Amino acid sequence: MVKETGSVPGGKGMTVAPSPLNEVKLDLGIILAVGGLLLLAQGRVLDSLLLQLLVLVSYGLIGLIWIVVRTRQVMAKLTDHPEQRANGPH
Repeated sequence: MVKETGSVPGGKGMTVAPSPLNEVKLDLGIILAVGGLLLLAQGRVLDSLLLQLLVLVSYGLIGLIWIVVRTRQVMAKLTDHPEQRANGPH
């Protein structure tokens, strides 16, 4: 029998294929989840519509900068150590 190789094995739960950008994906997921909670909560905490917009835009920009910096760090590490690209993270 041929064993299937994929990122999601049957019956063992969800797993993700090895990728150097998995850490960045996790950061993005956390930023989006916290952003969603912030979007829901900021209307109850802040009365000023302008202040609400400022908080959401500030959070979005900080999240954007964080993801760009993390991605550049990972890509720079891959450029310094190209053997990790073929074998996955160590």
